[in-house]
Amino acid sequence: MAGHFQHQLTQKMGRRGNRSYIDFLTANHEHHDSLGIALSASFIEQGIWGKKTRNTSNIACPWISLPDSAGRQIATITPMKNAKIGIVTVSDRASRGEYEDLGGPAIRNYLNEVLSSPWEAVAHVISDDVEIIQSTLTKLCDDDGCCLVITTGGTGPSKRDVTPEATEAVCDRMMPGFGELMRQVSLAKVPTAILSRQTAGLRGASLIVNLPGKPKAIAECLDAVFPAIPYCVDLMDGPRLETDESRLVAFRPKGK
Repeated sequence: MAGHFQHQLTQKMGRRGNRSYIDFLTANHEHHDSLGIALSASFIEQGIWGKKTRNTSNIACPWISLPDSAGRQIATITPMKNAKIGIVTVSDRASRGEYEDLGGPAIRNYLNEVLSSPWEAVAHVISDDVEIIQSTLTKLCDDDGCCLVITTGGTGPSKRDVTPEATEAVCDRMMPGFGELMRQVSLAKVPTAILSRQTAGLRGASLIVNLPGKPKAIAECLDAVFPAIPYCVDLMDGPRLETDESRLVAFRPKGK
C-alpha cells in the first residue's frame, strides 16, 4: 500500500497540488500509509479532495507527527506557507486616484491564472518618485519577505519614468536577460517596444521584475519570462512556485 497513497494523493490533488506533501511521501516511503491516511482525511473533511485550488491560503492542513513502531517521533510536517509576491503599480495619476489602476489587477489576474501553488499578494500603488519606489521595493523584499516583486509602469523615456533606476539602486545584482527578452517579444507586436527600459534584478532572496504599464503588454511580457521565474526563486532558496501546466510550463532541470 506504500505506493497506493502516494498515487492516490498525486491523482486526487494533481501535479499542481501541494507538492511538499507528495514529495514528503516519496522521501519517507516506509510511512506512506499513515501520512497518506492523515492527509486524505484532512482534505476530505474540508471538502477540497480532488478540487483544483489556485490560492490555498484559506485551507487548513494539520500539523502531523509520525511515530515509529516504538512510539518515538520520527518526522513532522507543517502546511506549506504561501509565497508572498509584491505587486507595485507606479503611476502618479493612479496614486492620486485620478486614474484607475489597471496594471496591478492585470498582474494579480495573471498570477491567479498561472500559479497553482499557494501565494498571496502584497500590493502597492505609488507615485513616479524614485525614492518612494526604492523604499517600497526595499520594504517588500526585506520586511515583507516577498520572493518575487513585479512592478508595472514607469519604464518609458519620459522624465517621470524612473522605475528602472529605482530598481537598479536597490538590487545587489542585475538580471538583464529579462528586459532583453521582454523587449524582443514586444517588438514583434509594436515598434515602440524599443522605448521600454524595463529590467530585473536580485535583492537578497528576492527577484524584482519591471513590466510595462499596459495590461496587454503585461501578459505578453510575463508569458515570455515567467517560465524561468520559479527556478530562479528556487536558486535563491525561496518557496517553490508551481504553475498550471495547461497554461504555462515552468522550466526546471530534470530532478529539480
